[in-house]
Amino acid sequence: MMKSCFQSFLCFSAFSVFTFSALAQAENVAVHPTSGTKSTTGQENSKEFPSTGAKSAHLLNIIKTNLTSILLKNYSLQYERVLSRKFSAALQYRLMPESGLPFKSSLVKLAAANEDDNAKKLIEDFKMSNYAITPEVRLYLSKKGYGRGFYIGAYYRYASFTSNDFNVFYTDDNNTEQSIKLSGKLTANTGGILLGVQHFWGKRVVLDVWILGPHYGSGTGNFIGVSSKPLSENEQNDLRDQLDNIDIPLTEKTINVNANGASLKLDGPWGGFRTGLSLGIKL
Repeated sequence: MMKSCFQSFLCFSAFSVFTFSALAQAENVAVHPTSGTKSTTGQENSKEFPSTGAKSAHLLNIIKTNLTSILLKNYSLQYERVLSRKFSAALQYRLMPESGLPFKSSLVKLAAANEDDNAKKLIEDFKMSNYAITPEVRLYLSKKGYGRGFYIGAYYRYASFTSNDFNVFYTDDNNTEQSIKLSGKLTANTGGILLGVQHFWGKRVVLDVWILGPHYGSGTGNFIGVSSKPLSENEQNDLRDQLDNIDIPLTEKTINVNANGASLKLDGPWGGFRTGLSLGIKL
C-alpha cells in the first residue's frame, strides 16, 4: 500500500511539473517578441521584455527561510524559481537536529499534573531528529505575478524522523519498574495543497505567508530495543502489553517481544499542515 501510494504520487508530481513547465514555456514564448513567434499577449509583454538580449525586469530566483518553524527547532531553506508570470517551482529542505521535544518543560508539567510518571520520564528522556524534502509548483493568481500575490501550490513531501531514546516501561519479576530503550526511524510520503500570499518589499526582500497547507499520505516506522538482561516470560508479557497500549489512531502495529528485547513496526496514514511566515531575498 505504501509503495503504491508513493508511486502514484510521484506520477502525479511528474505530470504536474511537466504540465506547468509546458504552460510556462508557452507563456515565455509570448513575452519574447523578437524570437519570431507570434505573441498572444502582444503589446503588454513587449513592454516588459523589449528584446531577447535585454535584462529581464524581474528577478527570477528567490531564497527563503521559515521564521516560525524555528520555534519548533526546525530550520529550513527554500529555493523558488519563477518560470513565468503565473508559474513557479520551488524546493525546500527542512532539518531538525537531535533534540528534546518542543515546549518540553510545559509537557513535563502537564504529565506531572496528571500524575503520569511514565509519561513524564518519557518526555524528559525523549530525543528526536528529522528532515524533510518538499518540491512544489505554484500558480500565482495576481495580475502582477512573477512570484507576487496570492497563489495556490501543489507539493509532495518526503519526511524522515529518527529517535534513539524512546523508552517503554514494564514491571520485572521483582515488581520493580524497568525500561527498554527503542531506537529506529519513521518515514512518510505525503502530498498536499498550499494556499498563500507572497509580498515584495522593495527590490530584494520577500515575505511569504503560508496561510494553510494540509498534506496527507502514509508512513511506516520500525523501532527496535535490546534488553540489558534476558526477559522472563512474565516480563515479556508485560512489555508486550505496554507496547500494545501505545495508542496511535488508524495505525497498524506489529509487535514482537522475546527474551532479548522488542520491536515495534508501524504502518498507517500520515498527515499534517504547513503554515508559517518565511523571509527571503530575490536574486
